Amino acid sequence: MLVFILAGVIWALGIVMGTPRSARWIMIGLLLVTVIASHLVFPDGHPLRVATGGSAAMWLIVVGIGALVWAYSRVIARVRQRTGVDVEQQPLHAGKQGSFSETELNRYARHIALREIGGAGQKALKNARVLVIGAGGLGAPALQYLAAAGVGTIGVIDADTVENTNLQRQVIHKDASIGMAKVFSAQKEMEAQNPFVTVRPYHCRFYETIAAELVADYDLVLDGTDNFDTRYLVNATCVAAGIPLISGALSQWEGQLSVFDPARGAPCYQCIFPAAPAPHLAPSCAEAGVIGPLPGVVGAMMAVEAIKVITGAGSPLRGQMVIYDALYAESRSIKISPRADCPMCGHSRA
Repeated sequence: MLVFILAGVIWALGIVMGTPRSARWIMIGLLLVTVIASHLVFPDGHPLRVATGGSAAMWLIVVGIGALVWAYSRVIARVRQRTGVDVEQQPLHAGKQGSFSETELNRYARHIALREIGGAGQKALKNARVLVIGAGGLGAPALQYLAAAGVGTIGVIDADTVENTNLQRQVIHKDASIGMAKVFSAQKEMEAQNPFVTVRPYHCRFYETIAAELVADYDLVLDGTDNFDTRYLVNATCVAAGIPLISGALSQWEGQLSVFDPARGAPCYQCIFPAAPAPHLAPSCAEAGVIGPLPGVVGAMMAVEAIKVITGAGSPLRGQMVIYDALYAESRSIKISPRADCPMCGHSRA
């Protein structure tokens, strides 16, 4: 009884002091080793041996049972890992209610077969809520792949209508949709591709008056806009809400993307771009041009990062920026770091 009381005291003190669970188990293990050693060192009838059960046999049995339980737990952990459940980083919302129909299971079979996603990851996708800002060049492929992947709720906000000049690269829209609001054109194509997802169209601009309330209803935001005012507003809103932001950008033959997530140690957008460049230094696609497939490449990469963030698979681009040069078929990754003096998120790491 004395040993169990001491073990309980060690565990309780560890909780109060914020000691990691593994360290608490180590201290209890050292206690058991000390007890067993006392039985082996001290003679029969010694007060310490009497106070701790009189024999080492009982404690050796306790240690043996503990070792078997630990070994069993490791086997279960490895089985879960092989079936796609990451025991270190659980998927978002995987525990929510929601089942798959036979058609859905067949549709997502290639995802479920992936060790890093599995059934738990696909369920996390089904329960996820993702907001895509912009249904243009970057938003078009991102929306298509998020819908195809089975993301349960996808919001899309854009105030523009489909124009003939969009169709060279914004492949979610069709010639028959010219003149239709982009959000409704995208919704039509997404629901036709996957009727198991819910699409929420917002035919308006991402104004400051609606930003906080809109973003609060989602777990993750993808920014595919083409102007710096909106990018800074999206970043500020996501930082305030503690929501990850996947941001992409395009220029002629080159694209870039990163996951901005200061709540989890990564920089925010304003850490890397403290101020908008002069207009002549960052011309729009309409002014400088853009190769048609480039938005598809970068937008698809944004969708991949979204799936990784939602399911906990791999290493999302937190603290990294990928730059893709389509003209010379080159891709490089650069490390980006938070700025302690960032006026937007620096205070969160102070």
